[in-house]
Amino acid sequence: MFVCLCKAISDKDIEEAVHAGAEDFAAVQQRLGTGTGCGTCQEFTQEVITQTLASKLGYAA
Repeated sequence: MFVCLCKAISDKDIEEAVHAGAEDFAAVQQRLGTGTGCGTCQEFTQEVITQTLASKLGYAA
């Protein structure tokens, strides 16, 4: 599903960025450019980051 329509960034793109080491919104924004257009995706981008980080921690336990 697309999260950022301005940059055509999907939830999977964000998940991949987090798995590659981006651990916060600023890091994902720098890697992908999400939230740099209209900005309406920022909240959902953060949700995807949080869920992905929680998932990573669950797998590490």
